[in-house]
Amino acid sequence: MTKKKVLILSASIGTGHTQAARAVEEYVRALPEDWDAEHIDFLSNDVLSIDNIVKETYIKMLDLFPIVYDLLYYSSQGYKKGTIVKTLVAWGLRQRMLRVVAEKKPDLLVFTHPFPAGAAALLKRQRRLHIPLVGVITDFAIHQLWVYPQMDLYCVAASPLKDLLMRQGIDGRRIVVSGIPVRRAFQQLHWQGRRTAAADTNILIMGGGLGMGSIRQALVRLDQIDAVGTFTVVTGHNADLYDEISQLRQELRHPVRVLGYTNHIPELMAQAALLVTKPGALTCTEAATIQVPMVLYSSIPGQEEANAAYMQEKGCACWVKKVDNLSSVVQQLLSHPETLQRMSQASLSCHCDGARIISDHIRRLLLPEEEKASSLCRTVCTGESV
Repeated sequence: MTKKKVLILSASIGTGHTQAARAVEEYVRALPEDWDAEHIDFLSNDVLSIDNIVKETYIKMLDLFPIVYDLLYYSSQGYKKGTIVKTLVAWGLRQRMLRVVAEKKPDLLVFTHPFPAGAAALLKRQRRLHIPLVGVITDFAIHQLWVYPQMDLYCVAASPLKDLLMRQGIDGRRIVVSGIPVRRAFQQLHWQGRRTAAADTNILIMGGGLGMGSIRQALVRLDQIDAVGTFTVVTGHNADLYDEISQLRQELRHPVRVLGYTNHIPELMAQAALLVTKPGALTCTEAATIQVPMVLYSSIPGQEEANAAYMQEKGCACWVKKVDNLSSVVQQLLSHPETLQRMSQASLSCHCDGARIISDHIRRLLLPEEEKASSLCRTVCTGESV
């Protein structure tokens, strides 16, 4: 049998999409067929390229003009809304998609960001692309940029999202409730719980891979809490924020460890008494896998608000909508370790082995004859209906 090529496309707008892609890549490579799995960042870093302009505009809008993003997000919700934005993005990126497919020659495409998904869906509609397309939605909400009838499979975080896609015309047989994929490193560690001594109580503050959110303001406010022992602040790729926090810590009451982008997030989460972060869905799912209690703040309108609401409803996080209330919520949680334990236990209902489930369905798409044979065997041998 010819070796199959699975190409996984993310977009360097935040690191959640990238980490989800790496998780899928990790699991696909472990499939028994020993397939060739490769993950690439679909958006070019060439300053003059149209895809880089799209990326930089998107990031600036999130960082500096969240109210504009808020309006765009909510105005695009609902069946057949957001068509103009979807069309512009897809046409702007279609040539890059053609180049990527011609170079890599994949048998199947997986997307963890809607930008490349839209370009591929356009090419499939034009009959210029003839391979299976798999969309992995890494939020607890559905943005219209994700909705394309040309997708062969959608993998969503929770069952309500399947219902939303079905209401927008997507065949339910093409939707799998997989959970959000996380890397195996997060499956191997477990939250150690809050230490009894205040000096051992570490608060982990994060703002995603781009170091967004009101991290400085959060740190200053939380520094007033006596129950805190130390802080660990992860600034991601935000070098200016790293320098700012490094200078600020000299003025604070508690010791502060400052880290830039790091691959040691699982260890940091397991050792923290509490995680304070903006509610990116990948970060929330990683934390739920570790079972560290979360306080969510500084949410981007739209998807991140939906992420925060979902995690709070499940009981594994507290959503602070105003940064002014952050210190009082954290103080209350640190004063009640039994509440932290309940939040940790509630995390068990917030995650599943998403990367494995997605990989299994990718295998079925690429080996349809084998899947049909397996289904027939189940029918003949057990009387099971398929």
